[in-house]
Amino acid sequence: MLQTTPAVRVIATSREPLRVAGEQIYPVQPLAVPTEDSPGIEDSLRYGAVLLFVERARAAAPHFSSDARISAAIVGICRRLDGIPLGIELAAARAAAFGIEGLAAGLDDRFRLLTGGRRTALPRHQTLRATLDWSYELLTELERVVLRRLAIFPGGGFSLQAASTVAADDEVAASEVVDYVANLVAKSLVTAEAGGPRVRYRLLETTRAYSLEKLVEAGEFDAVARRHARRYLDLFDGAEAEAAIRPIGEWLAEYVPRMDNLGAALDWAFSADGDATIGVALTAAAIPLWMLLSLMEECRRRVERALAAIAAGTGGAARFEMRLRAALGMSLKYTSSDVPNIRATWKKALEIAENLGDVEYQLRSLWGLWGDLHISGPQSDTDNVALALAQRFYELAVNRSDRNDCLIGERMIATSQYHLGDLDSARRHIERVVAHKIAPAQKWQFFRFGVDHWTAAQIALARILWLQGFPDQAIQTAEGCLAEDRANNHAISVGQALALAVCPIALFRGDLAAAGHYVKSLLDLSTRHTLVRWHAWGLSHQGLLATRRGEFSTGLQLLRAGLDERGEAEIPQFFTFLMAEALGRAGQIADGLAAIEEAIEQSERTDERWAIAEMLRIKGELLLLEGARNAAAAAEDYFRQALDWAHRQGALSWELRAATSLARLLSDQDRSADATALLQPVYDRFTEGFVTADLRTAQALLNAFC
Repeated sequence: MLQTTPAVRVIATSREPLRVAGEQIYPVQPLAVPTEDSPGIEDSLRYGAVLLFVERARAAAPHFSSDARISAAIVGICRRLDGIPLGIELAAARAAAFGIEGLAAGLDDRFRLLTGGRRTALPRHQTLRATLDWSYELLTELERVVLRRLAIFPGGGFSLQAASTVAADDEVAASEVVDYVANLVAKSLVTAEAGGPRVRYRLLETTRAYSLEKLVEAGEFDAVARRHARRYLDLFDGAEAEAAIRPIGEWLAEYVPRMDNLGAALDWAFSADGDATIGVALTAAAIPLWMLLSLMEECRRRVERALAAIAAGTGGAARFEMRLRAALGMSLKYTSSDVPNIRATWKKALEIAENLGDVEYQLRSLWGLWGDLHISGPQSDTDNVALALAQRFYELAVNRSDRNDCLIGERMIATSQYHLGDLDSARRHIERVVAHKIAPAQKWQFFRFGVDHWTAAQIALARILWLQGFPDQAIQTAEGCLAEDRANNHAISVGQALALAVCPIALFRGDLAAAGHYVKSLLDLSTRHTLVRWHAWGLSHQGLLATRRGEFSTGLQLLRAGLDERGEAEIPQFFTFLMAEALGRAGQIADGLAAIEEAIEQSERTDERWAIAEMLRIKGELLLLEGARNAAAAAEDYFRQALDWAHRQGALSWELRAATSLARLLSDQDRSADATALLQPVYDRFTEGFVTADLRTAQALLNAFC
């Protein structure tokens, strides 16, 4: 026809090229579907797939309507059908019979569900299975073999190399697989996606579900799944070594697209017909990726499954168990409040590392034990135990070629000294760490230890600066640390910066607007990444913020919710004395006194002295509020003890608060001259921070004495 009538133009639809002279091919893509991160359900009708579904659903049921929940279900249906118009039309026609949510739930059996096309359509277009049967039967035998084997790759897709490794066997050579994949792409059964440095291929979900059925029917599923699992074990086995020498962004670009295949391989390996030995090895190899992406809940779940397999007798070498236990300790640190289990996990990892003479995992385990003591609360141990662990870490690190390990050890020592109240020594150590920052571009420390130690050092420095009377430098350092962690896009480190530095320093400065902003950020982040520990801190910070705003009932409720969320973990000292102060402000004096006495007792028992001056001051204020006989004399004694502790530690911010409390008491006793002589010299030692709440209060008091 084209040869005899040159003016004729033919538009034809086909699942593959016609291969005739003069043919120009225009690939028709599936209809657009909202992505997982699309901004809002209300805009979903802008997408062709959703619009087609709604139009066909209304044609079948004129009174069809949708709210936000139904719209979200429709988006999910369209996404699972990959925007394929036939699948969407068939699904929409079934909406009246099954309901939208019932339809969504039934998509796992989509070939039974999606039947009943238009009577005028060709038979192969009246059910989804008939359409795929028609396409499948038109393939050559070896094309069918390759297609069904490719179904082992989940939605994340595969490379040509992966396809050649997994689909090839004695029947099909690896070199032939490449040609068959190209043929399947031309016949619209495999999709080629060229969005990065390499083309990736995938089967649309409906095609994959159909092909998986064929793979099982052919009796090939387990053999192909084994080759698939071994392929990804080989890939991930070298991932950790690569991370030490490649830029982290480049490393992630290489491994993140393989996460779906990693999950599928692990699911098969630990299934009844799988191979748990492969599963154990693959779990251990995948740990760096989960750590770098802050997927702590997934890491925990996968590692616990691998350790259970080892316990059940799977051939797992001690080195695998050591790596798995270290990863479990890290993931439990952020997803669990079971302190005894966390510490037992780290101790077992350390024991195995010592037996194997593995210095790397001795360092990781010592860091885990040390960090847990400081973040969970020392419980029956003292902070001197934590200092000893830090010093032990440093002694091992001195003999390592990587200077970073020595700096990490110094950071640990500084943090322990801070908790002990030895601020001058802590600052010397931490400034040495910051001055010698050698943060590698690879950010290798992220998954070795779960945090970026270079920004963690700035967290410690920020807290020390605030205590020593440099509130402006403190918040600048804390916010700089937060900005760096956000730039690194590492959720655990961002949570650490917010929970341990930015939020508390904003509260100490009395900047409630900034504190509110940062507390919300912490709660959002910890919820999004299932970081239980940081969520508990976020609730507690939110409670403190509410009490500072005078919302005592709400504040105390949030504080208790945060502390309850910690479960068996001992309450961090930061919250014990601030809870006591909040109870006093709320008029619950007896409860406040009980709480502060418990906090002081804990401080004496554990040697955690960084806040002892503030605790003594708060007790004095609570005694004044109680108003018992000799309350003023007792309060003055506690204020003077607080002044003495703060002065000896060089904690100028605590000293100002103690001096302000005592000066106010002296003024009430008509001793304004003594009050001025006490408070003015402390105030005059400040060189910055004059807009903070503490310094404004002190200045107002001094003005009142004049």
